[in-house]
Amino acid sequence: MANSPQSKKRVRQILRRTAVNRARRSRIRTFIRRVEEAIADGDQKVARDALKAAQPEIQRGVTKGVMHKNTASRKISRLSARVKAMA
Repeated sequence: MANSPQSKKRVRQILRRTAVNRARRSRIRTFIRRVEEAIADGDQKVARDALKAAQPEIQRGVTKGVMHKNTASRKISRLSARVKAMA
């Protein structure tokens, strides 16, 4: 276990940062799930709107270090391809 004051502080910081990152990752997954549910329902207009809302949220995850940029690009690309294929 942490013994020095600095290592105890680092543990506290890590716990706070982990909570923030977990919330952010959960929020991103919620936005992605909304797009996938709209695709499953077959409603292209709702899916397109959900995708427009999800894209900045996914990119924000990249800038905050929750997600790798290639992972985010791949998710956005695949979701947009699925929405486009509904037409």
